[in-house]
Amino acid sequence: MPRLEWSDALSLDLPLMDDTHREFVDLLADVESASDNAALLARFEALIDHTDDHFGREDRWMRDTGFAAINCHASQHEVVLKVLREGLQRARVGDFEPARQMAYELASWFPQHAQTMDAALALHLRGVGYDPASGEVRSPDALPRQDIAGCGGSTCGDRKHA
Repeated sequence: MPRLEWSDALSLDLPLMDDTHREFVDLLADVESASDNAALLARFEALIDHTDDHFGREDRWMRDTGFAAINCHASQHEVVLKVLREGLQRARVGDFEPARQMAYELASWFPQHAQTMDAALALHLRGVGYDPASGEVRSPDALPRQDIAGCGGSTCGDRKHA
């Protein structure tokens, strides 16, 4: 049985985001249930492809709505993808334990990420009337007047995300 299963606690009342998160949870379960190394590698690659698209979409939404050009949310996405790609490289040369450990860690990390950073983003997107499917902002007057410059922590610098 996978360590993480979809539940209402992960729902953020933003259908496209919720659908993407449900897919992430399902792909993570696929990785965790891989019975052999070949299956693990294929499933881990699929998880990374999905996660790259998933995070890229959320990063675009943040940029489109001025939520945070330089925010810990996008920085966290960047770090998670970097670590996943390093695990993939190790798996491709026969060292599968890092990929298995990463799946285990992702199952612990994701609920907190979704219930904090993604919940804040979903609230912001609803507040500005952002339609994630079309990119339309229905309440442009609700957009921030200037970009957020960091997250208040020492780990978030004033880097611009493309």
